[in-house]
Amino acid sequence: MTETTSLERRELLKKIAAAGLLHSCGMLGLVQQALAANSFDLKQGMISVTGGVSVNGHRAYKGNTVKPGQTVTTAKGAEAIYVIGSNAFLQRESSTVSFGTETFTDFMRVVSGHILSVFGTGDKSLKTAHATIGIRGTACHIVAESDRTYLCLCYGEAEITLPTQLKDPIRMKSAHHDQPVYITSGGTGSIQPAMMQDHHDDELKLLEALAGRLPPFIK
Repeated sequence: MTETTSLERRELLKKIAAAGLLHSCGMLGLVQQALAANSFDLKQGMISVTGGVSVNGHRAYKGNTVKPGQTVTTAKGAEAIYVIGSNAFLQRESSTVSFGTETFTDFMRVVSGHILSVFGTGDKSLKTAHATIGIRGTACHIVAESDRTYLCLCYGEAEITLPTQLKDPIRMKSAHHDQPVYITSGGTGSIQPAMMQDHHDDELKLLEALAGRLPPFIK
């Protein structure tokens, strides 16, 4: 997955739309509108805002930037699609996600709710109440609940460390949604198999396109 120039990114979005790779009408419409307005070229921040979305407690709007140290919150029925650097996110309703100032130690903390993410190159640390997840240039879907964390490593590699874990991190590798898991931290903590849920490949195609890339499962 290589980075592209703004012109290459626009051409990539055109190809994705023309090839029918975005089967969701809403997402295809979003791409078509952006192409018509030339609004995806090197864009950062909020690409799409639906319903009650806030950044650091202030109502978010399309084009609103999201910076390290800030928190994005979505109300019930809301949704936000945004880009930070070479990373793109689809944050669903009733979710709170905070971005730290250090990528390797605390890039993103999922306080509650659902977020689908694609990341550029470089090591990053993602945290929930139940685990620290180290990733590099990958994609994942996280659902943070009070009693457990759902993680689907959509593709790429990750290292999972539980709060009470004293041994080496648990390493995962996935080509295409290979091993979703539930993570709990009660007692010594546990990682249990799960089913893929609440996200799909069209969303990953859109997010990667916003970052100027294609997901690796598209040959």
